[in-house]
Amino acid sequence: MAQRDIRSLDVGMLRTFDALMRERSVSRAATRLFLSQPAVSASLNRLRDTFGDPLFTRTAHGVEPTARAQALAGQVERVLADLSAMLEPGEGFDPAASQRIFRISGGDYASHLLLPTLANELVACGSRVRIYWETSSFLTLTERLRKGDFDIAVLPRLQPPSDCESALLYEDRYVVAVRRGHPTMGHGATPGVTLEAFCASPHVFLGYGSSALDDLIDQVLARLGHTRNMSVAMTSFGQIVDLLAQTDHVAVMPLRVADRFRDLLAVHPLPFELQGYRSVVCWNRRSNSDAGVLWLKDALLRIGRIGRSESTATAA
Repeated sequence: MAQRDIRSLDVGMLRTFDALMRERSVSRAATRLFLSQPAVSASLNRLRDTFGDPLFTRTAHGVEPTARAQALAGQVERVLADLSAMLEPGEGFDPAASQRIFRISGGDYASHLLLPTLANELVACGSRVRIYWETSSFLTLTERLRKGDFDIAVLPRLQPPSDCESALLYEDRYVVAVRRGHPTMGHGATPGVTLEAFCASPHVFLGYGSSALDDLIDQVLARLGHTRNMSVAMTSFGQIVDLLAQTDHVAVMPLRVADRFRDLLAVHPLPFELQGYRSVVCWNRRSNSDAGVLWLKDALLRIGRIGRSESTATAA
């Protein structure tokens, strides 16, 4: 086989290859890279010419890597990691001089708390850093961090995760949230929520799959001889609040989240004891040598502390 010229390969092509390996879709790879689909397709055609292999074949659901692409995947990942490390200045990461793409996973409240300030700070320093924020299943987040699908994840955990690095963003407590004017909650001689009313009401909850919080609540109720009426599962707090505002459903949620929607919601203490809520910032251990990820982690923790102070002042 004829020796190919290394000048036929560039970093953009390698990034396209890596994105296609991770996403298995031209359109999703384009979103990941902040490029158009035609640009990704053109880069893929150049990759095919360079390696003399189709690399990715079309399927009904996207693209699948060939055996040659599978063999190249690890090498490409290492080359991109080495190039990224080489380009980082010795004194640390400078967002004003970077064009890096950071991928963050977190819920809608985390994005409300962190993303506006982060975006404004990047614009203020003239940075060309790009942020991709995605809501992803909590069940697969640590594995996707390991694979490099995300640089950072912001997620709720009753206990700190053991399979990745983490730092506490803030702590909170859980409350019962209902619409203002709810017919059975917060009325009568003993305002608040009785255990019987809590269990009888239809519940809406975050439907990410198996939930440690919901398992814990059900275990507590079982010890008390009760069960809940689990009615609707949803994928974001915003959806839950919209449903609560128009129905007589109830939800268990962090106080800070409920307080964000205080014009629509009434908040009551839980009718049983439950350990507090934790929001943590997580990253893969290999990123401890990545100045960019460490900068992003520190920025999110700093912004979260500002938001925590403002929330405390509002509650007071």
